[in-house]
Amino acid sequence: MPRIAGIDIPERKKIRYSLRYIHGIGPKFADDILAEAGVDPDKKAGDLNEQEVSLIAAAIDNGYIVEGALRRQVQQNVQRLRDIRSYRGDRHRRGLPTRGQRTKCNARTRKGRKKTVAGKKGVKG
Repeated sequence: MPRIAGIDIPERKKIRYSLRYIHGIGPKFADDILAEAGVDPDKKAGDLNEQEVSLIAAAIDNGYIVEGALRRQVQQNVQRLRDIRSYRGDRHRRGLPTRGQRTKCNARTRKGRKKTVAGKKGVKG
């Protein structure tokens, strides 16, 4: 299994798809990296030789923030929003959607499982 940027990538898939297993590399960046390294995108990741792997790793190291550094940068950005007490930082703090989505219905991904409120059904008045 080839290791690129400290990550084991699947060797049976084409390299253009295997690179996407690295956090911070999507379809466009994967194609850009392969073009920069001069590697055929349709080649399987397991069929790459050492020179091609090192060219891809060098292209990633030179121009892209990936994995731990990217996760750290995103976490610092969120922490900055919390520290300056912005609206978005407050939404992050409460675990609610930050980009204006409605929360009366849906938003279950951010809010988590439903919390049942007891004693609401039998109240008349």
